[in-house]
Amino acid sequence: MELEALTKHLSYGRLAIACCALAVVCSTAAIAARYRSSRYAPPRHEHTHQIPYPNLELPLQVSGSQYEPLAWANVSGWSDDDHLAAYKAFRASCKPIAAQQGAPADSKALGSSLRDPCRIAKGLDLGDGNKAKEFFEQNFVPLRISRLGENAGFVTGYYEPVLEGSRTQTDVYNVPVYRRPSNLFVRGKTQASVGLPNSGPVYRKIGRRKLVPYYDRGQIEDGAIAGRGLEICWLKSQTDLLFAQIQGSARIKLEDGTTLRINYDAHNGYPYAPVGRVLIDRGIIPKDQMSMQKIREWMEQNPDGANEVRRQNRAYVFFREVPLSDKDEAVGAQGVPLTPGRSIAVDKALHVYGTPFFIAGELPIESEQSKTPFHRLMIAQDTGSAIVGPARADLYFGAGVDAGKVSGRLRHSMQFVMLVPKGLDPVARGHKLPIPDERPSARIAKLFPQTDPQKDKPEAKSADLPTATVAKAGAKAGTKDAGNGAAKSPAVSPPAKDALPAAPAPTTPVAQAAPVAEPVPLPAARPDIPQRQEKRRTRRYRHHRDQ
Repeated sequence: MELEALTKHLSYGRLAIACCALAVVCSTAAIAARYRSSRYAPPRHEHTHQIPYPNLELPLQVSGSQYEPLAWANVSGWSDDDHLAAYKAFRASCKPIAAQQGAPADSKALGSSLRDPCRIAKGLDLGDGNKAKEFFEQNFVPLRISRLGENAGFVTGYYEPVLEGSRTQTDVYNVPVYRRPSNLFVRGKTQASVGLPNSGPVYRKIGRRKLVPYYDRGQIEDGAIAGRGLEICWLKSQTDLLFAQIQGSARIKLEDGTTLRINYDAHNGYPYAPVGRVLIDRGIIPKDQMSMQKIREWMEQNPDGANEVRRQNRAYVFFREVPLSDKDEAVGAQGVPLTPGRSIAVDKALHVYGTPFFIAGELPIESEQSKTPFHRLMIAQDTGSAIVGPARADLYFGAGVDAGKVSGRLRHSMQFVMLVPKGLDPVARGHKLPIPDERPSARIAKLFPQTDPQKDKPEAKSADLPTATVAKAGAKAGTKDAGNGAAKSPAVSPPAKDALPAAPAPTTPVAQAAPVAEPVPLPAARPDIPQRQEKRRTRRYRHHRDQ
């Protein structure tokens, strides 16, 4: 009995040991499998959005601008304006806006969103300033806008000059005002198009197919297109014509007492170069005294110099006759009559005609030294080749000498508040944009780099190059500069035969801090020698049991 009990006890002990051993083996295998999966499995990166991301429509996007939503109470000077006058100018812009069908040809920030406020304004014949103020507050959202990195916009002024002229050429009136020539071509436009773009290339045809750039100002003034029957009328001086071209329109008082109205029709394709900038750069007129009156006075006193300065602006404008009376205002690029003190010219590449802008600041309206408070709601109804940028405007002041004096002294920074239709409220639309995924960890960023390391390497500097290489490059540059200098300075006389040779200029070493060693050449590539594969030797161990 005792032997059986001892045998049973030993069998239970062996069974317990076997179970413990089996548990140890299973746990070890599980740990090893977990280690292998964590080591070789690809990193997990869950995306909460569809990849690639869908093409989401941003709240409001004006190229090169920054904007800030405001409350109406925070728009400085908003309550001080005559909103009824601004409302009438806005209703005038609504006529061409309502006539548009379908989506606009070019994509801009506001697009066709002004149709909704114009539809409401069409049924409102307001006669009270407070109601006009409520109309803008109920249908628009104010956004302070400026060029990216700047805190204010910039304004200038323009007007319609009143000039003296004649239908026929005389000794007094001998400067022609040309209409658009028939050999002037703009891609995408026909000869029947009215008001060709004021920027972009313009060509003239030679023969049947060849197109070359059109004549510049100097060539046209020298008679390149004279005698072709293009003369609308004749003016007294080239200065009068220049100012009419800068303003884009003019009223010509003819000898018989009638008035001829001309407006912009085309240009010759060259970029506009301000003659005032040329006079400032040459020190002829100080920058703080620059105005259109100063330019006119200097040109009348210096006719020869005026001819050379004027030709620095190679742009040339062609006009067309418009059937307007003395009581009618000039017609802007939108096709509606401009309103003095309410119409502005803007960058047509960024803004839609009819957009209201509230412009606030101080301007020299009453005199050159005055600081008249200016808080007005203006309507974008015109454009100009020099008007570029999201917060850039040209204020229209009407026609005549007085309007010319006011507009000629405006070059000031102002605050711009763009009125955006509520249908494009960027704050409300911004809430609909999805939140982007969390930023990946550093490990994920290394596994999935977003840039090409080869392109990110900086270029070698001159100090890192060999001395001989830099010396050769410097010698080539010096030779090129010497050749250019000789070509640009023909008036320098050669040295006399008896003159002593000039002392050689001291040479400056390439690197003075420390000499740059020549780069060590890399060793030659090792020849391909067939490698003999050796058999892997393994040592086997035999376990002998003691018998």
